[in-house]
Amino acid sequence: MRKSNIFILITCFNLALLLLLAAHARLGKQNAEVPQAVCAGIVKELQLTDLCLFTEARYTRHPSMADFHAPFQDHPGALDHFPSGSLVSPPRFSHEGL
Repeated sequence: MRKSNIFILITCFNLALLLLLAAHARLGKQNAEVPQAVCAGIVKELQLTDLCLFTEARYTRHPSMADFHAPFQDHPGALDHFPSGSLVSPPRFSHEGL
């Protein structure tokens, strides 16, 4: 068997596998959809406030509830202790309201 035939067989097998995975994902999505009313009921019952993005620091868990100086609580020149601090920008508040 030539190398080109082996390549074509492997490519066809991988393509068929990819199509099967896509079909499986589509069928699984139809079965896994949760109505929004159910999610809203869970949020109301558990009294959830905001989306928790990271588990490390309080200013990355809830960016909408963070204050200006939370990342620099040790001193103004301190480096951030948590890597998620580099992924989340500080909250956007105007200085006029302070």
